[in-house]
Amino acid sequence: MTAAMPKNLKQDDRAQLQAKLESGLDQMGISLLPEQKQKLLDYVELIYKWNQVHNLTAVREPMEMVTLHILDSLSVLAHIECKHLLDVGAGAGLPSIPLAICLPALQVTAIDAVQKKVSFMRQVKAELGLTNFTVIHGRIEDQAVPSKEMPEKFDVIISRAFSEIALFIKLTKHLLVNGGSWLAMKGVVPEHEFKKSSIQPTEIRPLKVAGLDAERHLVVLKQDT
Repeated sequence: MTAAMPKNLKQDDRAQLQAKLESGLDQMGISLLPEQKQKLLDYVELIYKWNQVHNLTAVREPMEMVTLHILDSLSVLAHIECKHLLDVGAGAGLPSIPLAICLPALQVTAIDAVQKKVSFMRQVKAELGLTNFTVIHGRIEDQAVPSKEMPEKFDVIISRAFSEIALFIKLTKHLLVNGGSWLAMKGVVPEHEFKKSSIQPTEIRPLKVAGLDAERHLVVLKQDT
């Protein structure tokens, strides 16, 4: 018996997703071009389709994806001030793909060790025409600079659900420029991680995600110059 083909979103569902996305962007003060909004919706639809076969994310419903994936990723948009960004443990491309869509001048690289997630990100890159987006399959600690895939070090290295902060820094320190920044997207302020590692953040910025009551914070750590 052959497996059922993944289902596409219905037109009515797409309209509801668009309304939710636009409402969320308005609440968060984010202004995007119509084609950027369409690419974000196309991205949600691709996650939805692939999730039916490959189980990319725990979030199954497209309406929830808008809040928990897209708007959550875009909550850091105003804090991205760099030319080259690396997303570690990117999974399905979060936050790297929404950032690449909304910041076309930003060069975004995403890395993950899981082949199916890398394959998905490469499919999204091709279908959405994201020329500023590079995908790498591998473990972050095995990467070297300069290399074909990483010709230079990164200004900012971000993670959304990769590891505790101390391990995040340890595994990526060799890939960050002097004076660069680590950005760790967290829920509640991870005080236990700071105490355990003796790491002191440079700054902790509260994040606002439309439609989400839970706490969200961006932990900023500066590389020593």
